[in-house]
Amino acid sequence: MTAATLETPYLDTAPEDISLALGLPDQEALLTTEVPVDGATVRLRLLGASHQVFVGPVRETVACLGKGVGEGLPAVLAREVDGWSYRFASHTRRYSAAEFAAVVRELRETLADRDDALFGVFPGAPDAVTALSVGRAAPDAVPDGGGAGPRVAWRTWHTYPRSFQIVETRTVAVSR
Repeated sequence: MTAATLETPYLDTAPEDISLALGLPDQEALLTTEVPVDGATVRLRLLGASHQVFVGPVRETVACLGKGVGEGLPAVLAREVDGWSYRFASHTRRYSAAEFAAVVRELRETLADRDDALFGVFPGAPDAVTALSVGRAAPDAVPDGGGAGPRVAWRTWHTYPRSFQIVETRTVAVSR
C-alpha cells in the first residue's frame, strides 16, 4: 500500500459536499500510484478528501467540485465511456464515535499490506482518511458480460470524523 500522512490540513467538509465527475483533467494530487490490473494501468490519485481514478478512457473524480461541476454523488450511475462500460455506486453511513474509530482502524489494517491500495491520513486527524483499492472485476460485474478487454474494479473510502460518517464508492470499468 502506498500510504502517507498528508502535508495538508484537514478541512471540515461533509459527504453532501462531494460530487462525481467523469472526464476531468488531472487535479493537483497529494499522493499517486499506478497499479497494473488485467492488462491495464490504473492510476490512483488522492486529492485530499477526494480522489481520481484513471483507466483507459475512464477518468473518475470524486471531490468537492463546486457548483455546476459534477453530478452530486449518485447512489448508482451507469454509462458507456468510449468503448468501456462504467458502473458507479456510492453510499454514506453514519456511525457512533466508537464504531467509526473501529471501522477506520479495520480499514487501515485491511489495506496495510496491499500493493494495490492508496491511503492518506490528515495530520492531527488520524481518523480523517481517504483510501482507494483496485483489482480485477468479477466476470459478473457487468450485466451483459462486457468484452474481452481489461476488467477493473475499485473501491474508495472518504471518512468524516466530525460527523462520524464514511462515504464508500464502488466502481467497475470494463473494456468492450
